Amino acid sequence: MLRRGGAIALFTGLMFATLTTPPALADDVRGGQQPVIRTLELTRAWQTSKGTGVTVAVLDSGVDPRHRDLAGSVRVGRDFTEGANPPGVAPNRLHGTYMASLIAGHGHGSGGKLGIIGVAPEADVLSVRVILEDEEPGFREFNSAERFENVVARGIRYAVDEGADVINMSISKELATREERAAIRYAISKGVVLVAAAGNDGDRKIDGDFAPYSYPAAFPGVVSVGATDRRLRRATFSNWNSSVLVAAPGVDIMGAGPGDEYWVGRGTSQATALVSGVAALIKAKFPDMSPPLVARALAESATDRPPGGYDTGTGFGIVNAAKALAEAGKLAGHTETATGAQAQDPTAPLAGGRAGPVKVIVRDEKLVTVYAAIAAAAAVGALASLAVIFILVRRVRRAHSSQDA
Repeated sequence: MLRRGGAIALFTGLMFATLTTPPALADDVRGGQQPVIRTLELTRAWQTSKGTGVTVAVLDSGVDPRHRDLAGSVRVGRDFTEGANPPGVAPNRLHGTYMASLIAGHGHGSGGKLGIIGVAPEADVLSVRVILEDEEPGFREFNSAERFENVVARGIRYAVDEGADVINMSISKELATREERAAIRYAISKGVVLVAAAGNDGDRKIDGDFAPYSYPAAFPGVVSVGATDRRLRRATFSNWNSSVLVAAPGVDIMGAGPGDEYWVGRGTSQATALVSGVAALIKAKFPDMSPPLVARALAESATDRPPGGYDTGTGFGIVNAAKALAEAGKLAGHTETATGAQAQDPTAPLAGGRAGPVKVIVRDEKLVTVYAAIAAAAAVGALASLAVIFILVRRVRRAHSSQDA
């Protein structure tokens, strides 16, 4: 795990191991992905959506556009770290390539049956470099120079303006800034789904009640993702607090690395990329679906739900791509307008003697509950006006008492 002085941390995972002779073992890579494919029910989900037409911005350390499992799917965007490395030094792009492959890898060979298959294999990737890896010579400069302080906020706005539908942020800061909050508000106002890692500090307890909050994951409106282990329980390193909305597999996850290599690792980074892929599947099928409804589809359809329906370790449960698409299909029928007579007098005609459409706000208690979960998680300590938020907070606290910390 890398740390950025004022607080940026890149979740490279607690363990990385390169696979030997990756070209010869490329077929074994797909076999190694089977646990994730089964858990997320991707084979069934792909019958409905593969992410066609969707762009996922990967705000990370850069993506290798020439990797055979990503070739043709990556557009290299801005490098907001420019000037940190000495002139002529090429970025490593390990972490970013790894994340991009989990989101939109399409494999290679006959029928794309070799190598990494991402959750949304027909989606496009926009690479936005907002962080350096610790092996890069400019890492210290990047962490200390004031001019790099708001690279994440700038990267979010850039991705939105470049047409991203989903933004994956397998990165974290310990402190929030106004610029980042404003950038996230801007993204959501444009219909962009934001997904971020809950963090890998699960062994750090704050007053014994929860693990540290991470940003941008803990901002209102961002889908905060925790990681599960092989038994689909909260991974010990995964942050547990009320910002966590959902979880996904985060241990022994196969992914691609620069230069046609393959890697296996663990972390909330990997879990986040998988959830971003599911969000891409939803946006491809329902392009006009708002970020809050996408978040609800992810949460409402989650499997392995904790006792009581929610806990601080895995949120509402483990994301399931097939079920999330089905839930999104139900939500797609919701509308903010309905046809009916005028609200003040159902029998009164409109001007000209015709009955006509009237604005009706659709109210949905479950939807409000999910909104409340996101808001309460991201604004800990803030007073909320809806009673349901207080109910949810009480539920989270009860669930914590049985949490495997």
